[in-house]
Amino acid sequence: MKNFWTKLTTTLRMIKFEHTLFALPFAFLGAVLAANGLPTVQQIIWITVAMFGARSAAMTFNRIIDRNFDAKNPRTANRELPSGKLSVSFAWAFFIVSVALFEFAAYSLNWLTLALSPVALLSILGYSYAKRFTSFAHLILGWSLAISPTAAWIAVRGAIDSEVPLLLSLLVMMWTAGFDVLYACQDCEYDKKAGLRSIPARFGIKNSLKIARLFHVQAFVVLLLLYLVTGLGWLALVGVFAVGALMIYQHTLVKPNDLSRMNAAFFTTNAFVSVILFLTFGGAVFLAKI
Repeated sequence: MKNFWTKLTTTLRMIKFEHTLFALPFAFLGAVLAANGLPTVQQIIWITVAMFGARSAAMTFNRIIDRNFDAKNPRTANRELPSGKLSVSFAWAFFIVSVALFEFAAYSLNWLTLALSPVALLSILGYSYAKRFTSFAHLILGWSLAISPTAAWIAVRGAIDSEVPLLLSLLVMMWTAGFDVLYACQDCEYDKKAGLRSIPARFGIKNSLKIARLFHVQAFVVLLLLYLVTGLGWLALVGVFAVGALMIYQHTLVKPNDLSRMNAAFFTTNAFVSVILFLTFGGAVFLAKI
C-alpha cells in the first residue's frame, strides 16, 4: 500500500497536479455565468471531477507519448518516466482511471456533456501528437484548455444558448497559445534537432516573442468583448485591466537573449490570470443581484 501511494504521489508530481489552477477557475467561471449565480452542489462536484479526470488523462498521456523525446532533452530528462522514477505501466493505469473518471462525471451531469465527451478527449489527447505535425501546436493546446468554460456552461444549462461561453473559450485559447509560445522558447534548439515543430523552432525566439504578444493582444480584445457582452459592471472591468496589466508584465520578464525568468512569467503570472477573472467576473454576477 505504501508503494502504491508513493507511485501515486510521483504521478501527481509528474502531471503537475497543482497547475490545474490554470484551467479550473475558467470552468467555474463558465458555470457561474451559465447559472447566473451559484450552480447546484452536484454540478460543482461533477464539473470539478471532470476537470481533474480530463487534465490528469491529458497530462499523463502526454508524458507517456513524449517520454523518449523527454529523455533526450536536458531540460526534461529528469522527468518521472524517462528517469525511471515511475513505471510506464503505472502511468497507463493512472491514465485509464482518469479517463473513466472523466466519462463518469460527464455522464453524471447531462446527456449533452456525455455525448460531447469524446470530442473533448480527442482534443486533449491529440495535442500530444501536434508538435510532430504542425508548428502551431500551441493553438491546439489553447483549444484543449478552451473547452473547459463552454463544457461547464453545457454542464449547467444542457445547451450552448449564448455567445458568452464561446467568447470565454476564445479568450482561454488565445491566452494559452500565447504563454505556450513563450514556454516553448526554452526548447527552441532541441525541437529543431529532434524534428519537433513549434513556433520558436520555425520562426526563432525573437519573432516568437512577437507572435506571443500578438496572441495575448487578441486575448485581451476578446476579454473586452466578453465584458461588453456580459455587461457585468465595475468589478468585471477591474478584472479586465488587471489581466491586461499581468499580460504586459509577463512579456517584460522574457527577453530574446534572457529566458531565465521564464518560470515567473509562465507559472506565477498565468495562475493569477484565471483566478482574477473568476473572482472579478464571478463576483460581478453576484453584485448584480444585490
